[in-house]
Amino acid sequence: MEHQTQINQVIETLKHDLPTLFEKDISYNIYTQDIYFQDPVNKFKGKINYRIIFWTLRFHARLFFIEIHFDLHDVYQSTEDIITATWTVRGVLRVPWQAHIFFNGYSTYKLNQDALIYKHIDTWDRRPGEILQQFFRKGKDDN
Repeated sequence: MEHQTQINQVIETLKHDLPTLFEKDISYNIYTQDIYFQDPVNKFKGKINYRIIFWTLRFHARLFFIEIHFDLHDVYQSTEDIITATWTVRGVLRVPWQAHIFFNGYSTYKLNQDALIYKHIDTWDRRPGEILQQFFRKGKDDN
C-alpha cells in the first residue's frame, strides 16, 4: 500500500505543478537524478537539464507571449508504472497580429520501483512545423 500512496502523491504533485508551469517552477523531488526527457524537438537526460527545460519554457513564455496557458485535462495512473497527463497549450503571441498558438498533447511518466519518475515523454497532436506556422497566422485559429 505504501508504494501506491507514493504514486498517488506523484499524481497530486503533477496536478498541482503542471497548470502553472509557464508561471512558476515545478517540484523536482518526484523525479530521479537521471530523468530522461523527450518531446518532438528535445531529447536529454539528467535533472539539471530537466530544470533547464522548465526554466526555458517560463523564459520563452514571458518573452514571446502576451498570454499562455497549460490546460491540464487529466492526470491518471494508466498502468502499474505509468502516469499519463493530457493537456492543451494555448496562447497569444507577442506580435502585432496577435497570432494564437494551440496544440494538444499528453505526457507519459514512467515510474521506477521507488515511485519516482525516471522517464517523461511528451507527445503532441501535430508536428512542430505545424505549430510554428500558427505564429504567422492572424488572430485566433484553433485548427
